[in-house]
Amino acid sequence: MTLDRLRPAVSGALAPSVGLAKRLGMTPNAVSVVAFAMAILGGGLFAAAPRREMPLLYLAGAVAVALNGWLDVVDGELARDLGTGGPAGDLLDHVLDRYADIVVVVGLAAGIERYGLGLAAVTGVLMTSYLGTQAQAVGLDRVYGGLVGRADRLALVIVVGAAAAFVTRSFGPLGLVGWLLVFFAVVGHFTALQRFYYAYRAL
Repeated sequence: MTLDRLRPAVSGALAPSVGLAKRLGMTPNAVSVVAFAMAILGGGLFAAAPRREMPLLYLAGAVAVALNGWLDVVDGELARDLGTGGPAGDLLDHVLDRYADIVVVVGLAAGIERYGLGLAAVTGVLMTSYLGTQAQAVGLDRVYGGLVGRADRLALVIVVGAAAAFVTRSFGPLGLVGWLLVFFAVVGHFTALQRFYYAYRAL
């Protein structure tokens, strides 16, 4: 299912954003930091939406997460365009991506006050990413496969966030956002195990 495989297909659409970043004098690392700031904004808006009884904040949070996802692709394309890609930038990008994942999921959980569910979801998300890079650490290619990758998660957060701004149905005791966290918890750990299986068989 993973949308991460589609990254090469969107490279042409990135040209205007890469060009804008170059005109602004931004480095790839600066773009990564701005992307992380968008994730923090999105997580904060998700946390505030139900507490302030302002569901449209979910829509604003979805927009912020969409910008995070877009800029997360732009930084790599900008590095390739400038010829400045390297391990330091890759490390920064991956660290900020993991923190971005955490603040978005925590924001969703905090908004509906489902902290245990948020913990299960965020560990599933982190283990998925960990197994993807751990394969590379033991000499294999980085693993992006499995049921749900980061691009898929971002897409689901954007769709559910936008829907939560307008949908009034309760969807049971958990609500729409709660069920998204359940999905991340269950499918995240399943994807991590898939990646472990692929990597272990390749060793």
